[in-house]
Amino acid sequence: MPPKKVAVKRKAVQMTLDGGPVAENTSAENKKPKVEVKTRTTRSSAKPSPRASSPPIRIPPAVSKGASSSIRILKLGDSPEPPLKPEPTDEGIQPLTNNATGELDPEIERRMKDPDPLRHPHFSAQEAQDNGVILRKFYPPEMSNARALAYKVGEIPRPIELLRSALRDTAETRRNADLGNSVVHWFKQDLRIRDNKALHMASEKAREEGKSLVGMYIVSPQDFEAHLTSPVRVDFVLRTLEVLRGDLAELDIPLYVESVERRRDIPARIEVLMREWGANHLYATMEYEVDELRREAKMIKCLAQQGISFDVVHDTCVVQPGALQSGAGKQYSVYSPWFRAWIAYLQSNHETLSIYAAPSRNPISTRDRFKHLFDTPMPDVPTCKSLTDEEKARLRPLWPAGEHEALARLSKFCDGKIHNYQVSRSFPSIDGTSSLSVHFSSGTLSARTAVKTARDANTTKKLDGGNPGITTWISEVAWRDFYKHVLVNWPYVCMNKPFKPEYTNITWNYNDELFKTWCEGRTGYPIVDAGMRQLLGQGYMANRLRMVTASFLAKDLLIDWRMGERFFMEHLIDGDFASNNGGWGFSASTGVDPQPYFRIFNPLLQSEKFDTDGEYIRRWVPELRGVSDKAIHAPYERGAGAVAQKAGYPKPCVVHKGAREETIRRYKEGLGRSTA
Repeated sequence: MPPKKVAVKRKAVQMTLDGGPVAENTSAENKKPKVEVKTRTTRSSAKPSPRASSPPIRIPPAVSKGASSSIRILKLGDSPEPPLKPEPTDEGIQPLTNNATGELDPEIERRMKDPDPLRHPHFSAQEAQDNGVILRKFYPPEMSNARALAYKVGEIPRPIELLRSALRDTAETRRNADLGNSVVHWFKQDLRIRDNKALHMASEKAREEGKSLVGMYIVSPQDFEAHLTSPVRVDFVLRTLEVLRGDLAELDIPLYVESVERRRDIPARIEVLMREWGANHLYATMEYEVDELRREAKMIKCLAQQGISFDVVHDTCVVQPGALQSGAGKQYSVYSPWFRAWIAYLQSNHETLSIYAAPSRNPISTRDRFKHLFDTPMPDVPTCKSLTDEEKARLRPLWPAGEHEALARLSKFCDGKIHNYQVSRSFPSIDGTSSLSVHFSSGTLSARTAVKTARDANTTKKLDGGNPGITTWISEVAWRDFYKHVLVNWPYVCMNKPFKPEYTNITWNYNDELFKTWCEGRTGYPIVDAGMRQLLGQGYMANRLRMVTASFLAKDLLIDWRMGERFFMEHLIDGDFASNNGGWGFSASTGVDPQPYFRIFNPLLQSEKFDTDGEYIRRWVPELRGVSDKAIHAPYERGAGAVAQKAGYPKPCVVHKGAREETIRRYKEGLGRSTA
């Protein structure tokens, strides 16, 4: 598949389900790095590009002062908290100004004068937003490292604590709320009727009192934009809602879907709908991103004051965040001991894997009482997230929507490919993964159902014993839990800060042309280019390729990994914030339980090991189909340069050896180290 041209702006994974990681001082000066590249790749070396878009590839625009959008990998919303002494690395550093204008965002200037030092932005906040790392339309400037550490040590309350407090404070009021005429379940990222705890609770509440259950989903264009939801995923969600609506209708349960233009209007709109339907009980599954936790905490209190009970239920993870702690009573930040605790918890608490039944049928009177809800048409796709006709024809057959498809894929996988998963998962030319990540991220399949089904296909009931393919896949599902646990305990990772805040001080390259080269799959490294072209062509690539391409961006091109994090989210059909962020943190060595920064993937070795015959490369890089198996991994270095050049395949944009040396130097400099 030839590369697609992209109009790029300055900007710089995860890796989804079939994937956890693989075992395998700052200065504002403009200076050329010691890396052999074809274009300049110096920090702040390029002027912001004008806004542009070139469908079907969508690349975030760089934003100059006053523009309405840039990049975002976070979900935020800061408020004043008790002061804390700033971290030394943030103190006294002159903030970098806008490269084109020499000015600072007025909001950055305002926050710099705030008497609370924790309100001060990071010294490179302007540079980050100039290069599209912060979506200023919705979020404030990048926080300081000191503020991130204040979240880490509990000086600033974590959003999950605000929600827990709201639930505790309103417990009695919610218990005593009148039942009303109906009970409402708010669907979000749980688009299924089977094994849906919150939906089951809502159904039981309605059934016990002979009342009607009503389903509700709010389409929020601004949330799609702020959360970087890809158009292909939005399309998948809306198609899934059609399937879900039909499934619920068979039980005489209406699903009302409405579009609310401004995200801040959602809570008030839900209260109005509750009044219209005579409902005093609302149920929803808890989401762990910062925006949602803060929103729900406020909604619980506000609705309680109006006599409405809002129950927000843990159900996204197999084991809910907070249930696993180290011997010191702290959240694990390393996967291996966390996974052992996860296994032990499930082995000791067998009921955790119990499956929740689908909702009961509504009273027959529901059809008459809520006829208008059954008849209400689905809203249009938000313009900012629509697919072209060509994209629909190409992508929809690859990703059939809905819960039935999810369960069918799970069953087929557990009957076959799972048994050799530990071997086949890393070879991109082999269809050896489950392809269930899109269903986990959209909630058409619960992780609990997946783990239980896989366990039942094994020769033992032990989750870490028996068939190695099954145990490996279960451990991959567990990675999703792990990253959500991390998100809850270290919420600043959802605010555009790495798990290790000090890594924000690394001097990154912000080079439009190199970033565009990576986005389009034209780096001259065939395995990297094949992965990126698959992402553009299918909205997906397997975890091995996500790690290879992410490592190449961060450690060969030295481009801010957050730019790649955003690009993945805006193109992946299975984009999940926690998993994507965790994967990029691993690859860039900035996250929880990462590979050391001096361990850098060699793209040539990765290519030779995992695509030995070049089958995957030939599929996605047709320019190299005529190149031999050995030369296809590095045509210009192995005597096939003339063939590659004639076919239009580019030369390597960077020399790996030199890039590796420069990366280690930059990391040491940013971290203030003289040695590794």
